[in-house]
Amino acid sequence: MEIQLCVLLWARPGATEALVAYEDKVLALLKEHGGRIVRRARTDGQDPAPTEIQLIEFTSQAGYDGYMSDERRTALAAERDAAVARTDVHPVRFV
Repeated sequence: MEIQLCVLLWARPGATEALVAYEDKVLALLKEHGGRIVRRARTDGQDPAPTEIQLIEFTSQAGYDGYMSDERRTALAAERDAAVARTDVHPVRFV
């Protein structure tokens, strides 16, 4: 069963470039887990808008679980915490 997600990310003040750099690194791992970025967009980051919006698709729940537990991704937790103030993940259905 495919997993489709809308991910909303808010950068910490002054950390937009760090958020983008972190996301570039971890999104590069998607393919190895049966995932793909459908669309990635940025706003001007003015409150209350998120800094980045991502539509992501995985071929299976196992792929999503593997991505979330990938040691290369989890090893970047400190980098993520320094750049990302908030993340909202919403299961969606692409139409």
